[in-house]
Amino acid sequence: MIKKRRSLRAIDLFAGVGGSSCGARAAGVKIAAAVDCWPLARDTYKSNFPRVEFLNSKCERIELRQLKKKIGSADLIIASPECTSHTCAKGNAPRSEISRRTAFQVIRFAKIFKPRWLVIENVVHMRSWKSYENWLKKIRMLGYKVREQVINAADHGVPQARRRLFVLCDREQVPSEVKPTTRRKKTAAAFLSRNGHYRFSMLRAPKRAKATLQRADRAIGVLGNNKPFLLVYYGSDKAGGWQRVSVPLRTLTTLDRFAYVRPTKKGHQMRMLQVPEIKSAMGFPFEYLLEHGTRREKIKLLGNAVCPPAMAAVIRTLTLPNGARHDNP
Repeated sequence: MIKKRRSLRAIDLFAGVGGSSCGARAAGVKIAAAVDCWPLARDTYKSNFPRVEFLNSKCERIELRQLKKKIGSADLIIASPECTSHTCAKGNAPRSEISRRTAFQVIRFAKIFKPRWLVIENVVHMRSWKSYENWLKKIRMLGYKVREQVINAADHGVPQARRRLFVLCDREQVPSEVKPTTRRKKTAAAFLSRNGHYRFSMLRAPKRAKATLQRADRAIGVLGNNKPFLLVYYGSDKAGGWQRVSVPLRTLTTLDRFAYVRPTKKGHQMRMLQVPEIKSAMGFPFEYLLEHGTRREKIKLLGNAVCPPAMAAVIRTLTLPNGARHDNP
């Protein structure tokens, strides 16, 4: 008789909108507790995980022995420490070492809960942080064997080319490499709504910014007048300011960044991507609830999130005897 595997229990630090928890749940993990200091993140998270113990607090303010007494043991800690002072998207703006050092809270939690596994997600630029090697050293000193891997969400069924650093830690063995779980990448066309629900405006409107029109003209110059494309409407872009819909979307940020442009008999029309499209482009399931906050706040929540399918693949690789299942065609 095959013995049924007990459900693993996890704590999600810097949980945000719940992308990591959503991925962990898809991988068969039960979330015991989640932590985030943003009230809007709390409200959205609780809509989707009503039974999880949610602590609306900074990690450093939590009394860990009391928390352990309340929720019990944890097999896994998932964490996405603050990334804004690591990311290149910050440009030349000042960096906050206080923000960067939130990563050390993972070590504080691990010392008390002693889970077998840790998964830490962040922007790739975290590795250039002056304290990064010291941070890794302290994780290893707790007895963890570590694998650092940059993972593209597009390799796991997400219609977005989003590269993130994952630090996988296991007390018992060196973590296996996370392999792609899909052979065919989904494209931006997969999440674009074409049912007429969203209002378009003419691309060449009188008040349209000159830089926007220059980006659009570059796209039209390559594609011709009869193909749709995506335009980088806000923010800088080193790839010409546009992209085809036949490839995965470039990385979403916390800003309302991309516009969809389509050809019509009257000329090109455009509209910004809408929240349901952005949610799909991040890999969240259709039924995931985003009931709280303004449109801008929802975009910020999603732009800060972890893509659930990528986290699910990481956790399956780390915790299952045979690694991640290759479910996607």
